[in-house]
Amino acid sequence: MTQHILRDSITDVPGIRVGHAQDLKAARGVTVILCENAKSAGVDVRGGSPGTRETDCLSPVNMVPAPHAIYFSGGSAFGLAGAGGVMRFLRDRGIGFNAWNNIVPIVSGAVIFDLTVGDGLSYPNEDMGYAACEAAEKAHGEVPMGVVGAGTGALIGWAGDLDQRMKGGLGTASAVSGDLVVGALVVVNCWGDVVDPETGEQLGGTLNKAKNGFAGGYGLLKAKQLPIDAASRAAAGAKAGLTTHTTIGLIATNAILSKPMAMRAAMMAHDGFARAICPSHTAGEGDSIFAVATGEVESDINIVGAMAADAMARAIAKAIRHADSAYGYLGHKELSGRMKR
Repeated sequence: MTQHILRDSITDVPGIRVGHAQDLKAARGVTVILCENAKSAGVDVRGGSPGTRETDCLSPVNMVPAPHAIYFSGGSAFGLAGAGGVMRFLRDRGIGFNAWNNIVPIVSGAVIFDLTVGDGLSYPNEDMGYAACEAAEKAHGEVPMGVVGAGTGALIGWAGDLDQRMKGGLGTASAVSGDLVVGALVVVNCWGDVVDPETGEQLGGTLNKAKNGFAGGYGLLKAKQLPIDAASRAAAGAKAGLTTHTTIGLIATNAILSKPMAMRAAMMAHDGFARAICPSHTAGEGDSIFAVATGEVESDINIVGAMAADAMARAIAKAIRHADSAYGYLGHKELSGRMKR
């Protein structure tokens, strides 16, 4: 295997390319991961309110071995339309399945809810999806993090009022063992609090009213204890923001994996969500992880899955560390400065 520069990024996996496009004024963006060399893929959706596309084809019992690209977007369900631009980009380059002389690319993906940030009536479109692909095509392995791409409008910490939320964003990391590389990319738009999995330091979450520290999302959730009757519980859950947040991610590896084992890698990567976000996988979130394998290095699924969870947890932490203040919401760096005063 040819050695290459390691960046602690999903692009440490040979053949994986990442591009962003965003409208910073509207607070919307998309991220595209080109993976046309993938040999197998899987997905595991654990949130109760997912917004996804082309996930059924990744089931181990279905015929498509792997998608040609993964698409992440803001704009809630409206943002799924931007994946059409990714298909157009791939078709223009002859990438896809040949179906009776028609090139049909497969683009799997997911969206986050970010309509409370920026322009609520602005959504990613096909042109933005195409632009992200062009950015990926021109990239040289570097993946900008923080308030970029699908992380442009992301927020975290919804246990309090709107002004107690913090800026979320996009992060990436990798784990390496010999020739084996496992990379993660994640868009952190979670309801819960985020901690550094290596140090235990809280990086972000629901702010206190003074905005110089944390209120403790898990404790606030327990203290509220939603009403027992269904109608009141639904109304209280919506008011608490329990229906509108999602963290979405991708695991890429150069391991040789079957489709069932690619799905298993995605499942094990969810441990990274649980290590870095509390609470995670709530009924109102669409927490989803995709996995693609390029099939170059022999390995064991237990090793790949453990490395996937590690890379995913660190990618989440990096997303928050790189998310600067924006759109009236504090980022990690600015909050840290206030806490040291």
